[in-house]
Amino acid sequence: MPGGRPKTSPLTRAQQVRRAKRAQRGRELAAGLVYVHLKLDRTVATKLVAAACAKDFPEQLGKLLDEVVVRVQDYPALEDLMWHRNDQYVSALEAFQIYERNWRFIDQALVDANERDLIRRLTERFGAGVINA
Repeated sequence: MPGGRPKTSPLTRAQQVRRAKRAQRGRELAAGLVYVHLKLDRTVATKLVAAACAKDFPEQLGKLLDEVVVRVQDYPALEDLMWHRNDQYVSALEAFQIYERNWRFIDQALVDANERDLIRRLTERFGAGVINA
């Protein structure tokens, strides 16, 4: 008589694993989690894995990404300037360049405080405090 764990399911181990993995993917999808596959330099990847262990990693990563990319629909003037494109996100540098290139088309009286703050931050970061308009 073979040893091992007692058989509690009529399914084979491979079928059980497949079902469990499918259920796990369903739970992750319901929670809004997405698998991202990246190719990174080994040192950067090692840092990223170490950083992911930190409790506040998602918040810190979110703050970093907010500095690197801009969500277009959060900024009405930028969205108007990009009427011919359907990008959801653009790099912060590209957002600054779009504002700078099209400054004459922006009705500054209609720009809300949130967008003014973005323009100010982008101008300090990429334009040395000046928009060449």
